[in-house]
Amino acid sequence: MQNNGLGQICANFSSASARFIQYVELELGRSLNTSKAYRKDLDNLFNFAQDKGCQELQDIGVVELRGWLASQRVAGLSSATIARRATSIRMFFAWATHTKLITEDPASALVIPKVSKKLPHILQQNQAENLMDRAALRADDNSPTHIRDQAMLELLYATGIRVGELVGLDIHDLDPSRRTIRVLGKGSKERVVPYGAIAEKTVENYLAISRPALANDLSGAALFLGQRGKRIDQRVVRTMVHEVLSSLDGVPDLGPHGLRHSAATHLIEGGADIRAVQEILG
Repeated sequence: MQNNGLGQICANFSSASARFIQYVELELGRSLNTSKAYRKDLDNLFNFAQDKGCQELQDIGVVELRGWLASQRVAGLSSATIARRATSIRMFFAWATHTKLITEDPASALVIPKVSKKLPHILQQNQAENLMDRAALRADDNSPTHIRDQAMLELLYATGIRVGELVGLDIHDLDPSRRTIRVLGKGSKERVVPYGAIAEKTVENYLAISRPALANDLSGAALFLGQRGKRIDQRVVRTMVHEVLSSLDGVPDLGPHGLRHSAATHLIEGGADIRAVQEILG
Protein backbone atom coordinates (compact mmCIF):
# COMPACT_ATOMS: atom_id res chain seq x y z
CA MET A 1 0.00 0.00 0.00
CA GLN A 2 1.10 3.57 -0.72
CA ASN A 3 0.06 6.44 1.50
CA ASN A 4 -0.39 9.55 -0.66
CA GLY A 5 -2.40 11.80 1.63
CA LEU A 6 -5.69 10.80 -0.06
CA GLY A 7 -5.95 7.17 0.98
CA GLN A 8 -4.25 3.82 0.60
CA ILE A 9 -3.30 2.83 -2.94
CA CYS A 10 -3.49 -0.93 -3.48
CA ALA A 11 -0.31 -2.82 -4.34
CA ASN A 12 -1.23 -3.34 -8.00
CA PHE A 13 -1.71 0.36 -8.62
CA SER A 14 1.27 1.33 -6.47
CA SER A 15 3.61 -1.00 -8.35
CA ALA A 16 2.48 0.24 -11.78
CA SER A 17 2.81 3.85 -10.63
CA ALA A 18 6.36 3.28 -9.35
CA ARG A 19 7.43 1.64 -12.63
CA PHE A 20 5.93 4.48 -14.67
CA ILE A 21 7.65 7.16 -12.57
CA GLN A 22 10.95 5.33 -13.03
CA TYR A 23 10.35 5.34 -16.79
CA VAL A 24 9.53 9.06 -16.74
CA GLU A 25 12.67 9.94 -14.80
CA LEU A 26 15.22 7.55 -16.31
CA GLU A 27 14.02 7.02 -19.86
CA LEU A 28 12.41 10.36 -20.62
CA GLY A 29 14.73 12.42 -18.42
CA ARG A 30 11.90 14.44 -16.89
CA SER A 31 12.59 16.65 -13.87
CA LEU A 32 11.76 15.73 -10.29
CA ASN A 33 8.92 18.27 -10.26
CA THR A 34 7.41 16.70 -13.38
CA SER A 35 7.58 13.18 -11.97
CA LYS A 36 5.99 14.39 -8.72
CA ALA A 37 3.12 15.88 -10.73
CA TYR A 38 2.61 12.58 -12.59
CA ARG A 39 2.61 10.64 -9.32
CA LYS A 40 0.07 13.01 -7.77
CA ASP A 41 -2.22 12.71 -10.81
CA LEU A 42 -2.02 8.91 -10.74
CA ASP A 43 -2.68 8.79 -7.01
CA ASN A 44 -5.76 10.92 -7.52
CA LEU A 45 -7.07 8.65 -10.29
CA PHE A 46 -6.32 5.41 -8.43
CA ASN A 47 -8.12 6.62 -5.31
CA PHE A 48 -11.16 7.43 -7.45
CA ALA A 49 -10.96 4.05 -9.24
CA GLN A 50 -10.68 2.14 -5.97
CA ASP A 51 -13.79 3.91 -4.68
CA LYS A 52 -15.53 2.56 -7.80
CA GLY A 53 -14.43 -0.99 -7.00
CA CYS A 54 -11.38 -1.25 -9.29
CA GLN A 55 -8.46 -3.31 -7.98
CA GLU A 56 -6.51 -4.03 -11.20
CA LEU A 57 -5.38 -1.75 -14.01
CA GLN A 58 -7.57 -3.61 -16.47
CA ASP A 59 -10.58 -2.80 -14.27
CA ILE A 60 -10.21 0.87 -15.19
CA GLY A 61 -12.11 1.64 -18.38
CA VAL A 62 -13.09 4.76 -20.25
CA VAL A 63 -16.25 5.07 -18.11
CA GLU A 64 -14.15 5.33 -14.94
CA LEU A 65 -11.76 7.78 -16.61
CA ARG A 66 -14.58 10.03 -17.76
CA GLY A 67 -16.14 9.85 -14.31
CA TRP A 68 -12.81 10.81 -12.79
CA LEU A 69 -12.49 13.84 -15.10
CA ALA A 70 -16.04 14.87 -14.25
CA SER A 71 -15.21 14.66 -10.53
CA GLN A 72 -12.31 17.05 -11.10
CA ARG A 73 -14.66 19.63 -12.57
CA VAL A 74 -17.14 19.17 -9.72
CA ALA A 75 -14.27 19.75 -7.30
CA GLY A 76 -13.75 23.16 -8.92
CA LEU A 77 -10.45 22.52 -10.67
CA SER A 78 -9.58 24.78 -13.58
CA SER A 79 -9.74 23.58 -17.18
CA ALA A 80 -5.95 23.91 -17.38
CA THR A 81 -5.43 21.63 -14.36
CA ILE A 82 -7.93 19.07 -15.65
CA ALA A 83 -6.29 19.09 -19.08
CA ARG A 84 -2.87 18.57 -17.52
CA ARG A 85 -4.14 15.65 -15.43
CA ALA A 86 -5.87 14.10 -18.44
CA THR A 87 -2.61 14.34 -20.40
CA SER A 88 -0.74 12.60 -17.55
CA ILE A 89 -3.27 9.77 -17.48
CA ARG A 90 -3.22 9.30 -21.24
CA MET A 91 0.54 9.08 -21.13
CA PHE A 92 0.42 6.52 -18.31
CA PHE A 93 -2.06 4.22 -20.04
CA ALA A 94 -0.20 4.46 -23.34
CA TRP A 95 2.92 3.31 -21.47
CA ALA A 96 0.99 0.57 -19.65
CA THR A 97 -0.33 -0.74 -22.97
CA HIS A 98 3.11 -0.62 -24.56
CA THR A 99 4.65 -2.54 -21.65
CA LYS A 100 1.75 -5.06 -21.78
CA LEU A 101 0.50 -4.33 -18.27
CA ILE A 102 -2.89 -4.01 -19.97
CA THR A 103 -4.10 -5.21 -23.38
CA GLU A 104 -6.17 -2.18 -24.41
CA ASP A 105 -5.68 1.51 -23.75
CA PRO A 106 -8.87 2.94 -22.15
CA ALA A 107 -7.47 6.49 -22.25
CA SER A 108 -7.09 6.56 -26.04
CA ALA A 109 -10.73 7.64 -26.31
CA LEU A 110 -10.37 10.20 -23.55
CA VAL A 111 -11.04 13.73 -24.75
CA ILE A 112 -8.76 16.31 -23.15
CA PRO A 113 -10.57 19.55 -22.27
CA LYS A 114 -9.57 22.46 -24.44
CA VAL A 115 -7.88 25.32 -22.64
CA SER A 116 -8.11 28.85 -23.91
CA LYS A 117 -4.62 30.29 -24.02
CA LYS A 118 -3.85 33.94 -23.54
CA LEU A 119 -0.98 35.13 -25.66
CA PRO A 120 1.88 36.30 -23.45
CA HIS A 121 2.70 39.99 -23.35
CA ILE A 122 5.87 40.82 -25.24
CA LEU A 123 8.02 43.86 -25.80
CA GLN A 124 7.98 45.68 -29.09
CA GLN A 125 11.42 45.86 -30.68
CA ASN A 126 11.82 49.54 -29.83
CA GLN A 127 10.80 48.76 -26.23
CA ALA A 128 13.44 46.02 -26.06
CA GLU A 129 16.00 48.53 -27.32
CA ASN A 130 14.87 51.04 -24.67
CA LEU A 131 15.21 48.36 -22.00
CA MET A 132 18.79 47.61 -23.01
CA ASP A 133 19.58 51.32 -23.20
CA ARG A 134 18.28 51.79 -19.67
CA ALA A 135 20.36 48.85 -18.44
CA ALA A 136 23.43 50.37 -20.11
CA LEU A 137 22.71 53.72 -18.46
CA ARG A 138 22.53 52.04 -15.05
CA ALA A 139 25.82 50.29 -15.73
CA ASP A 140 27.54 53.63 -16.40
CA ASP A 141 27.96 54.08 -12.65
CA ASN A 142 30.44 51.14 -12.76
CA SER A 143 28.52 49.36 -10.01
CA PRO A 144 29.44 45.65 -10.18
CA THR A 145 25.79 44.64 -9.81
CA HIS A 146 24.57 47.06 -12.49
CA ILE A 147 27.23 45.87 -14.93
CA ARG A 148 26.19 42.30 -14.13
CA ASP A 149 22.51 43.17 -14.61
CA GLN A 150 23.22 44.64 -18.04
CA ALA A 151 25.08 41.48 -19.09
CA MET A 152 22.24 39.25 -17.85
CA LEU A 153 19.56 41.28 -19.63
CA GLU A 154 21.50 41.34 -22.89
CA LEU A 155 22.13 37.58 -22.69
CA LEU A 156 18.50 36.78 -21.82
CA TYR A 157 17.22 38.80 -24.76
CA ALA A 158 19.95 37.72 -27.20
CA THR A 159 19.46 34.01 -26.55
CA GLY A 160 15.90 33.58 -25.27
CA ILE A 161 17.14 31.19 -22.57
CA ARG A 162 15.12 30.55 -19.42
CA VAL A 163 16.07 32.33 -16.21
CA GLY A 164 16.89 28.95 -14.63
CA GLU A 165 19.23 28.23 -17.52
CA LEU A 166 20.86 31.64 -17.13
CA VAL A 167 21.64 31.26 -13.44
CA GLY A 168 22.89 27.71 -14.06
CA LEU A 169 25.60 28.86 -16.47
CA ASP A 170 29.24 28.31 -15.56
CA ILE A 171 32.17 30.27 -16.98
CA HIS A 172 33.29 27.32 -19.10
CA ASP A 173 29.84 27.20 -20.75
CA LEU A 174 30.85 30.33 -22.68
CA ASP A 175 32.65 29.92 -25.98
CA PRO A 176 33.72 33.48 -26.91
CA SER A 177 35.50 32.31 -30.06
CA ARG A 178 32.21 31.10 -31.52
CA ARG A 179 29.97 33.45 -29.51
CA THR A 180 27.88 30.58 -28.13
CA ILE A 181 26.81 29.31 -24.75
CA ARG A 182 26.21 25.72 -23.72
CA VAL A 183 22.86 25.48 -21.93
CA LEU A 184 21.49 22.66 -19.80
CA GLY A 185 17.76 22.80 -20.31
CA LYS A 186 14.69 20.89 -19.15
CA GLY A 187 15.14 17.16 -18.79
CA SER A 188 18.92 17.70 -18.61
CA LYS A 189 18.98 18.23 -22.37
CA GLU A 190 22.01 20.18 -23.55
CA ARG A 191 22.00 22.64 -26.43
CA VAL A 192 24.33 25.28 -27.85
CA VAL A 193 22.87 28.77 -28.30
CA PRO A 194 24.46 31.67 -30.22
CA TYR A 195 24.51 35.25 -29.00
CA GLY A 196 25.28 38.56 -30.69
CA ALA A 197 28.06 41.13 -30.55
CA ILE A 198 26.34 43.42 -28.04
CA ALA A 199 25.75 40.59 -25.58
CA GLU A 200 29.35 39.52 -26.12
CA LYS A 201 30.62 42.98 -25.18
CA THR A 202 28.50 43.25 -22.02
CA VAL A 203 29.47 39.76 -20.83
CA GLU A 204 33.15 40.50 -21.45
CA ASN A 205 32.77 43.73 -19.46
CA TYR A 206 31.12 41.82 -16.64
CA LEU A 207 33.87 39.20 -16.57
CA ALA A 208 36.58 41.84 -16.57
CA ILE A 209 35.12 44.21 -13.97
CA SER A 210 32.14 42.87 -12.03
CA ARG A 211 32.77 39.21 -11.47
CA PRO A 212 36.21 39.72 -9.89
CA ALA A 213 34.66 42.30 -7.55
CA LEU A 214 31.84 39.94 -6.53
CA ALA A 215 33.76 36.65 -6.40
CA ASN A 216 34.94 34.92 -3.24
CA ASP A 217 35.64 31.39 -2.02
CA LEU A 218 31.97 30.45 -2.47
CA SER A 219 31.78 31.41 -6.15
CA GLY A 220 33.07 28.25 -7.79
CA ALA A 221 32.65 28.25 -11.57
CA ALA A 222 29.29 30.08 -11.56
CA LEU A 223 29.09 32.70 -14.30
CA PHE A 224 26.73 35.17 -12.66
CA LEU A 225 27.20 35.93 -8.97
CA GLY A 226 25.08 37.56 -6.31
CA GLN A 227 26.28 40.20 -3.88
CA ARG A 228 27.58 37.56 -1.46
CA GLY A 229 29.63 35.86 -4.14
CA LYS A 230 27.44 32.78 -4.56
CA ARG A 231 25.66 31.76 -7.76
CA ILE A 232 22.93 34.31 -8.33
CA ASP A 233 19.39 33.30 -7.38
CA GLN A 234 16.53 33.27 -9.91
CA ARG A 235 14.49 35.56 -7.68
CA VAL A 236 17.19 38.24 -7.85
CA VAL A 237 17.13 38.10 -11.66
CA ARG A 238 13.33 38.27 -11.81
CA THR A 239 13.25 41.25 -9.44
CA MET A 240 15.91 43.04 -11.47
CA VAL A 241 14.02 42.56 -14.75
CA HIS A 242 10.83 43.96 -13.19
CA GLU A 243 12.72 46.92 -11.69
CA VAL A 244 14.39 47.97 -14.95
CA LEU A 245 11.16 47.56 -16.92
CA SER A 246 9.18 49.55 -14.36
CA SER A 247 11.52 52.50 -14.93
CA LEU A 248 10.30 52.76 -18.54
CA ASP A 249 7.03 54.41 -19.56
CA GLY A 250 4.43 52.47 -21.54
CA VAL A 251 6.23 49.14 -21.28
CA PRO A 252 4.42 45.98 -20.08
CA ASP A 253 5.56 44.58 -16.75
CA LEU A 254 7.30 41.38 -17.81
CA GLY A 255 9.62 38.93 -16.18
CA PRO A 256 12.44 36.92 -17.77
CA HIS A 257 9.87 34.65 -19.44
CA GLY A 258 8.42 37.68 -21.20
CA LEU A 259 11.89 38.50 -22.52
CA ARG A 260 12.10 34.93 -23.81
CA HIS A 261 8.83 35.31 -25.75
CA SER A 262 9.95 38.71 -27.00
CA ALA A 263 13.26 37.30 -28.24
CA ALA A 264 11.51 34.48 -30.09
CA THR A 265 8.98 36.82 -31.69
CA HIS A 266 11.64 39.29 -32.81
CA LEU A 267 13.78 36.51 -34.29
CA ILE A 268 10.84 35.27 -36.36
CA GLU A 269 9.85 38.80 -37.38
CA GLY A 270 13.45 39.23 -38.53
CA GLY A 271 13.14 36.25 -40.87
CA ALA A 272 14.53 33.44 -38.71
CA ASP A 273 13.29 29.92 -39.44
CA ILE A 274 10.69 28.82 -36.90
CA ARG A 275 12.30 25.40 -36.43
CA ALA A 276 15.68 27.03 -35.81
CA VAL A 277 14.09 29.32 -33.20
CA GLN A 278 12.49 26.29 -31.53
CA GLU A 279 15.86 24.58 -31.31
CA ILE A 280 17.50 27.68 -29.89
CA LEU A 281 14.80 28.03 -27.24
CA GLY A 282 14.96 24.34 -26.36
